[in-house]
Amino acid sequence: MENSDTDRTLRADDLTVARGGVAVLEGVSFVLDPGRALVLRGPNGSGKTTLLRTIAGLQPATAGAVEGAGERIAYAAHADGLKSMLTVTENLTFWAQVFGFADIAGAMAAFDLLSLQDRLAGSLSAGQKRRLGLARLMVTGRPVWVLDEPTVSLDAASVALFADAVRGHLARGGSALMATHIDLGLEADVLDVTPFKAKPRAAVEDEAFL
Repeated sequence: MENSDTDRTLRADDLTVARGGVAVLEGVSFVLDPGRALVLRGPNGSGKTTLLRTIAGLQPATAGAVEGAGERIAYAAHADGLKSMLTVTENLTFWAQVFGFADIAGAMAAFDLLSLQDRLAGSLSAGQKRRLGLARLMVTGRPVWVLDEPTVSLDAASVALFADAVRGHLARGGSALMATHIDLGLEADVLDVTPFKAKPRAAVEDEAFL
């Protein structure tokens, strides 16, 4: 039996997330349905990365719950996660095999990597490395993409490639949660994290003895 759309929805319920043991956001709730994108907004340091890492399961929430995440998520952060002594093709093949897939042709074409297929990843420019790192998303087979500033180092043409890849992912029933300051031209909901800034922790009476 196929999962219903409800089963494939990502939910955050009254989340509190912390950085270095200090709460940065509290009471965050949202619903991200299949075929939809949600863009996080807020100034630098407001907790967007911490929220994304918590959703991706890289750190625990201080309070609240996340549903529909786990192994359904493909996470892309600032690091490209490439093996410098492998070629572009070898890097993508490695990640495809990790996730049980064999076909990398779609990802290579989507991110304009065919002309670079035999180049060592370590010899690529920052923008080329970023394109290769993002192409990994397409070989995971995972329906929920969680992306932290995915367009860093990309020129305008590469940003357009990325936006097309996200658009295609949504059209296939996937979803995307991302923090980005760039307008990607996608139909997306927006969540400003600023109102969820955690209140300062109240001092405790015996703090001098801690």
